[in-house]
Amino acid sequence: MGVGTNIALMKPILLISKITCPECGFQKEETIPEYSCQFFYKCENCHKILKPKEGDCCVFCSYGSEKCPPKQKNATANKM
Repeated sequence: MGVGTNIALMKPILLISKITCPECGFQKEETIPEYSCQFFYKCENCHKILKPKEGDCCVFCSYGSEKCPPKQKNATANKM
């Protein structure tokens, strides 16, 4: 453990996110891949293929209620 690291302040990484389709508004809870980015997601309702918005690494960062694990880890680390 590094100097100044306080394990009690670290938030758990959430692996469930609700994706909202920007086309039809359909929402579905999905499991976020822990060790890879998901670049495409097909809406079950309108069948639109979602891609990350410019500047985002994956569909969860663009359309999910929770960001991907690396972004969650960075957000926690920046608050320390």
